[in-house]
Amino acid sequence: MELMTKPTILTGVRSNEEPTLGNFLGAFVPMVEMQKKYAGEYQINMFVPDLHSFTTPIDHTTLYKNTLKNLKYFIAAGLDINHPDVFVYRQSYIPAHSELTWILDCFTYTGEMSRMTQFKEKSGEHSESVTMGLFNYPVLMAADILLYNAKYVPVGEDQFQHLEITRDIATRFNNKFGEIFTIPADTKTQTGFIERDKGLRIRSLTDPSKKMSKSSNDEKSKILLSDTPEQAVKKIMSATTDSIGEINFDFETQPGISSLLQILSLLTGRTQEEVNAEWVGKTQYGEFKRAVADAVGTFLTDFQARLASISDEQLIAILEHSERRMAETANATLLRAQQAVGLRPKVEG
Repeated sequence: MELMTKPTILTGVRSNEEPTLGNFLGAFVPMVEMQKKYAGEYQINMFVPDLHSFTTPIDHTTLYKNTLKNLKYFIAAGLDINHPDVFVYRQSYIPAHSELTWILDCFTYTGEMSRMTQFKEKSGEHSESVTMGLFNYPVLMAADILLYNAKYVPVGEDQFQHLEITRDIATRFNNKFGEIFTIPADTKTQTGFIERDKGLRIRSLTDPSKKMSKSSNDEKSKILLSDTPEQAVKKIMSATTDSIGEINFDFETQPGISSLLQILSLLTGRTQEEVNAEWVGKTQYGEFKRAVADAVGTFLTDFQARLASISDEQLIAILEHSERRMAETANATLLRAQQAVGLRPKVEG
């Protein structure tokens, strides 16, 4: 069977926690939009990085079930799973991810990892149980990307640093051993490709200075895709905003209001300019929150109905097919790296 030759778009969402509305808008929606636009021109890899899932403490008894559930979210978001260029798979079912990570580890500097903002933030939250997995996971993310020769990796703003370290590691490796890895596009090119000027900035509903995070212990801070519409409406209506008293789209001075404006734009299919034209300058925060809450409630009702229609049998069949195909590509990349570092003999001629 031939290996994949089309340019690859790759994204993934961890499986240990329930995805938030921010995950949906920042990862799922751009993938579906790009599939519709580029189907047939690009290979699209949608995967659950389950090995990343326990870099911080989790309930391991629910990991497998949550992995399947999170993959269903991709499908419910509108991904055409029957398209021949779409692959949906689990990271841990392809051992090349783990093996390439070790090789890349040996060409990555501890100073680089210690400067990762995500590590600093999360190690602060879990200072009593910081693991090497949390410290090291940007290297595993690099392996996830490089194994499939991915050119485009749509990520949220908080992951831009990890994408850049992937480029640094791959460039360093190629400089030493030749053209082994495809270098993914830089973040400016990435965000331009998905037709957004900046990464999404969906903020916490209780502390707009932070992003909406599925790992937060504050349930009121996030809209989960499993929330009932009624729960979500209540969270939006109680969202922290500011005391300025006028609606403006400015993440520096009004991050809470600006995040809600962005959510309203994305869920109603209107441009940010159209939504801003309707609301900027108004002073009725309650009326504005109600409009956002209604949009979120309608979205969850429709999304959860699609999710319920996807069977486990359908999903497992897709996974088994994709994992066989993706293992071929991943193993071919791994072999090139193994040959480069001297673990496998190079084929002459």
